[in-house]
Amino acid sequence: MAAIDTGPVADLLHEVAETHHRVYRITDGEDPDWASWYASWLIDLSELPELLDRKPVRSELIYMLVLLDREVAGQQPAEPWEQYYARRLTEHFAQ
Repeated sequence: MAAIDTGPVADLLHEVAETHHRVYRITDGEDPDWASWYASWLIDLSELPELLDRKPVRSELIYMLVLLDREVAGQQPAEPWEQYYARRLTEHFAQ
């Protein structure tokens, strides 16, 4: 399998974050179930399945989003969160 370009995936992650914040503007973006919302949007309303060359299982994507959120909070990587998530998601779903 060819390597997946993480740039477009990072762009989608940035877009979903902005969209989520607009939808949840009344709570200033606060949503304890954010990962479910992100997963639904990414699977059903974005190009993510085409970029990954497969449609992720919703529950698996939710799990990965929560895991990556915890990793970023704990490790505080030097790269922006969108790039970190994109790299890890493309690695995971390329398997």
